[in-house]
Amino acid sequence: MKLLFGNKKDDLLSRLKKQDPAAQKIFYEQNVKKFLSVSRSYINDLYQAEDCLIKAFCKIFKNIESFREEGSFDGWARRVVVNECLNFIKSHKTVFYLDEVSPSYLEEIHEEEVSFDFNAQQLLDQLSDNYRMVFNLHILEGFSHQEIADTLNISIAVSKTQLFRAKEKLRKIYFQQQKQLKNEHV
Repeated sequence: MKLLFGNKKDDLLSRLKKQDPAAQKIFYEQNVKKFLSVSRSYINDLYQAEDCLIKAFCKIFKNIESFREEGSFDGWARRVVVNECLNFIKSHKTVFYLDEVSPSYLEEIHEEEVSFDFNAQQLLDQLSDNYRMVFNLHILEGFSHQEIADTLNISIAVSKTQLFRAKEKLRKIYFQQQKQLKNEHV
């Protein structure tokens, strides 16, 4: 992550660690759209998603010294954004998880991806908070079911069930919309 400041080539991360406002502005401008997309994938309301994003950027800049440079800085910053969104959801909304289902039912779950021919955000907005959180953490963030269970204080079986149901709901919405498109073109 190298940038030019004048004619001198400096490391953006080291400038950020020095709390350099110019570096913070550059980092913000480079990442605001990407991180807003991440925030919106968890939170339906644009204004609330933006609030979470601003808080996340503040935490990134304030706590940058805790970045141990063991992975990518972008990955660390993205994790801060995701955690801020999860904290918001936990503190502002009540999320209910459906009862666990039998393990034999869960064995039928396939890790197939649904391909979208239209705005994926519109699809995610139609999921309930619990489905969307598990779906995002597993599919977008790459969390294992154990990590999701630990993060959301649920069982692994509930995590798997919520992911399965989220995928099923997305498939239904997708095929309904495809059917509507075919009927409109007939």
